[in-house]
Amino acid sequence: MREYTITIFLGALGGTITAAFGGCDAILHTLILFMAFDYITGFIVAAVFNKSKKSKSGALKSSAAFKGIAKKGTMLLIVIICHRIDLIIGTAFVRDAIVIALIMVELQSILENASIMGVPVHKLGILQKALEVLKEKADTFSEDD
Repeated sequence: MREYTITIFLGALGGTITAAFGGCDAILHTLILFMAFDYITGFIVAAVFNKSKKSKSGALKSSAAFKGIAKKGTMLLIVIICHRIDLIIGTAFVRDAIVIALIMVELQSILENASIMGVPVHKLGILQKALEVLKEKADTFSEDD
């Protein structure tokens, strides 16, 4: 019986969190995935390459890691706020517009981290094209305002 209580609690918690974000669709999955990739690549830049811009020595620093988590948490809070704005004004694009913008930010940071690691990002034209498409999509959302 106890395992059912835990399952019910976790299911209710997951449902509440999902509802707060306006659903768990591909765009939100992409943002969360990119946030994780950015955090991981930033960690690698600091821990392995000692080239982080977040510390004087370029090495891993716990306060910089904590600030990164706080920043990503704040980004997710902004998504929740935008979803609430959508509910108030009866639209469905404010949340998507901010999520697309945040995905662009994360992708740029991932590419920067990859470049620091020595990945020839400038030769990955398809990623640059993806950034352009995302920017156009974000511009389209802002023009609708």
